Amino acid sequence: MNTSVSQIHPVTTAQTSRRPKQVLMIPLRRCGSHALRLRLNNSREFFSPYPLHVVDFVHLLPRYGNLADDRTYFRLVVDVVGLQAASMVKWKNIVFDPSEIFESIREQPRSVHRILWEMLLRAGEQEGATVVMDKSLDSVHYAEEMLNLFPDMLFLNVVRDPRAQVASMNRAIIHDYDSCLNALTWLDAHRAARRLIDHHPDRVLTIRFEDFLHSQDAVLHEICRFFGIEFLPEMVDVSASHEAQSISKMSALWENNCFPPMLENKDKFMRQLSMHEIEVIETITQEFMQMYGYEMITPAQASFSYEGVQELIMKSDQARINAWDTLKNNSFKDYTLRRFRAEYLENLSRVLPPVQAAQAMPIAKAA
Repeated sequence: MNTSVSQIHPVTTAQTSRRPKQVLMIPLRRCGSHALRLRLNNSREFFSPYPLHVVDFVHLLPRYGNLADDRTYFRLVVDVVGLQAASMVKWKNIVFDPSEIFESIREQPRSVHRILWEMLLRAGEQEGATVVMDKSLDSVHYAEEMLNLFPDMLFLNVVRDPRAQVASMNRAIIHDYDSCLNALTWLDAHRAARRLIDHHPDRVLTIRFEDFLHSQDAVLHEICRFFGIEFLPEMVDVSASHEAQSISKMSALWENNCFPPMLENKDKFMRQLSMHEIEVIETITQEFMQMYGYEMITPAQASFSYEGVQELIMKSDQARINAWDTLKNNSFKDYTLRRFRAEYLENLSRVLPPVQAAQAMPIAKAA
């Protein structure tokens, strides 16, 4: 639904002395994260907008240079606000003033994550939420940096059977078009999550998506207790979520988000993957499959060589090009919205100075 200018309220400095609790969902997309986010959003205590996935921005950070330079940091603030404007799904009834955000955080530790969280917290405060969650799961790799910024941050670790998750990742432009590559990504993300759990066990709640499929109530109750919010029966009824209905029409990747979870889909990977692919995934992820109670169906002894990864990457890149063409032909809205965001990031890459030039920029002020 389009929002008229009169309905949009500029974000102003927080009026409350206590800001919402910060939560990051981890560790990897295509784990059923939207299903959880949309249901929790039925609570007025909870706020989690469509994520910006700022991890896609991180590779550009060296090009900005020294963030202690006010000019450099302000440029970064402007560009992160722009990333939100370029997002596929807009945040409801909210606009950001980059100058105001910059002034409010300029004396604090400087980080792209601090900018993002200022936006999230302001949006959550406007909604009256006590808990704000970022569903940028891949940011698990920057969890320690975020804990330095927000020592009380909590983490919701959503585990999904790697065979099912890789099968889902194989269909998504945001990931690779190869089961081996996606299994390696899965392993890397869960290793990062495990390090976080080892160092901060009291800050992380781990749930299995399959347990959510079996019992929505029980898992949502557990999450609400961990967040310190009240469980509401309407959380289970995703059909009441306007956002769920809306995003299910925007992309084939989200088309099931307006329906109750389908337990039979947990083994759909058996039809989507070859037995060789399944054994490759089980070979790569077997330590975590055993840890989280997933039963293997192969000997998990597939031959695997890291030397062959580069060839897989080349094939996956070509498959992604083909997938963009297919998306353009089959779903012009999905294609155009995804390309708009991708082109925004590509344009930043073109206009930002090379790394050496960026590092040579003069420092105006130390934060």
